[in-house]
Amino acid sequence: MNLKTGKEEIVYLLTEVFKKYEKTTGQEVVRNTNRKNYEDLAKMLSKISNELPHTAETLDHDHYPPDRDHKHLEYPYLKYDITGGQIKDAYNGIVTNPRPFIVDACYIYLFGVGRRGFEKDPKDPDLLRRTEGIRPQRHRKTIIKRIPALWLVIMAVLIVLLALSVFEWQEATNKLNTLRKDMKIMPYVATAQDIAALEGVWQVYIGSPQARVSDNNRYHMVVSNIVNVKYKDGYFLFNRYGASFDHDGYMQFENANVVSIHSYVKNNSDTIESPRLSLMRFDRKHKRLFVISASWNFDVGNKNDIIGIREVYTKQGQSGSIEEVINTVENSSCRCKIVRWKSGAQSTNFQLRNENIDSLTDISLKSMLDEHSILLRQPENGVILTSGNKVNN
Repeated sequence: MNLKTGKEEIVYLLTEVFKKYEKTTGQEVVRNTNRKNYEDLAKMLSKISNELPHTAETLDHDHYPPDRDHKHLEYPYLKYDITGGQIKDAYNGIVTNPRPFIVDACYIYLFGVGRRGFEKDPKDPDLLRRTEGIRPQRHRKTIIKRIPALWLVIMAVLIVLLALSVFEWQEATNKLNTLRKDMKIMPYVATAQDIAALEGVWQVYIGSPQARVSDNNRYHMVVSNIVNVKYKDGYFLFNRYGASFDHDGYMQFENANVVSIHSYVKNNSDTIESPRLSLMRFDRKHKRLFVISASWNFDVGNKNDIIGIREVYTKQGQSGSIEEVINTVENSSCRCKIVRWKSGAQSTNFQLRNENIDSLTDISLKSMLDEHSILLRQPENGVILTSGNKVNN
């Protein structure tokens, strides 16, 4: 049996790529004719395709000549870059002969090897092109005699399999219903107005650096985060970008006026690191909302401790995409993390760093985020500094 080719192969590969990408990132790929919807996925695949000139031996795919054009060193101008438009056209069946590097990138993303390596050990039978052989004439009578008995066996097996499937489905449904009931998962159905109000880009100010005992300059320190919230099947997923590390998490409406927020430090494993639990009194009339969190001071080593803290959420806008800006002169000069929010034709850069509360242009934030906004897990003098006992290097 040979592998599928052309349109049939690339449509199936991209369908599976979408499933894995959405499951891995939590970001839905809207499958319409807007090529922008496929751009983040295309950039991810381009990281694989641009390495093809160097991975033929290790990932078992065809050889690709290196990119000799040194004038264009950024996406989407590299030789093996994949664009959102190419993904859109290929997925919609417009492309009869897809480019080999797109096909190989899909195989590597899904199976860890190129097309040539996959053909040696095909792990997905749906990618095989099946052919029916011609049975010899002399066996026809014997086969005809066996058909009734064979069909009875097949029907019996199918009935048993169907019964097992129904039983397993019922068991899974019961377990899910029990879990949702016991843990109060999505007890409130969010309205279209709820979704529009919570979904979008938020800037969050927190004063947790004031509780880091390893930092002598922690007096009146504050840090801002950018949170990108997206609705999905009754709840909300979000990515939270911080000055030093990022969080992934989810939100749900507990009732019409209360939102619970759960997040964890983003890492490369399935382990939960530094869980943060928060409650938001949701007021749809205001862009600025206040949140009380059981969080961490995010200090080093054993000094990392649980704290209670106030966070100030300010909505920036309704939609768009967030990307981190790296390796620029601006990064070097500001000594901070820069994230860029793109919404339509506009883009806004946010500089994320630990900074003094008194440097904030919005003076109303000062009293909300000073030392009185923090509660230590165990009372201890000298950790939360005031103007009378602040430490200077």
